[in-house]
Amino acid sequence: MAYGLVLEFEGADRSKYEAVNKTLGIDQATGKGNWPPGLISHAGGKSESGALVVLEVWKSKEDQERFMQSRLAAAVAGAGFTGAPKVTWVELFSYNTPDG
Repeated sequence: MAYGLVLEFEGADRSKYEAVNKTLGIDQATGKGNWPPGLISHAGGKSESGALVVLEVWKSKEDQERFMQSRLAAAVAGAGFTGAPKVTWVELFSYNTPDG
């Protein structure tokens, strides 16, 4: 079963998002890089309220927790994020991609 994850960072901007990805060795323009094991999909953008939102699908919560502990927390802190994001987990009934 896959899990959806929504992270909302108030007061963060695109430059911080890009700094995290650079530290992680991930090129969002090409999709190439050092992606973590267990990650199925990733998207980032800005909400209507101005929050930076990251939407991900993971094979398991444990995969995301390992990534958070091993690499992501340090990259987020290094990019200057302040405060904890709002975190929402979604137990997915299905996950599909068109024509996939």
